Amino acid sequence: MAYLKPSRYYKNIYLIDYTKLKEEGIKCLIFDLDNTLGKMNNLSCPEETKKLLKNLQKDFFIFICSNNTRSRINPYLRELGVGGISWSLKPSTRALKKIKHDYKFSKKEMVIIGDQIVTDILAGKRFKIKTILVDPLGNKDLKVTGINRWIENKILDKYKTRGVFERGKYYE
Repeated sequence: MAYLKPSRYYKNIYLIDYTKLKEEGIKCLIFDLDNTLGKMNNLSCPEETKKLLKNLQKDFFIFICSNNTRSRINPYLRELGVGGISWSLKPSTRALKKIKHDYKFSKKEMVIIGDQIVTDILAGKRFKIKTILVDPLGNKDLKVTGINRWIENKILDKYKTRGVFERGKYYE
């Protein structure tokens, strides 16, 4: 069960210690889109997120990996000038393998950042890269995500009971 515990847990992407990640040799930040970079109803990249990611591009390769459609991620890709994969089917590792192969990163140089344990974190764990969980930015999700959230809540309940992990108790 502890297999699904993220490497790190932060309230949001703005509080992640990116300096520490750089010191650890991370070169590629792979972000989930919905409720990680922006809320589901954001039709374009929020200004605060745009500012952060533009700044991070000085030190990192930034990539968006989303289970959503190409039309959903395209505004973010254009505004940020980054690459992305839609319909990534996380927790499949297909998209992570493609990024590693196409851009010649080692697994030690990659981290996936997202708001869902059963998609983002599981994909990263299966691919054996660092994982960072953030709290969802909003309450609105895709309908299929409701199933994921139900499963995630069951996992979190067991983690809390066992003293492994608890939502709202952040760690590095």
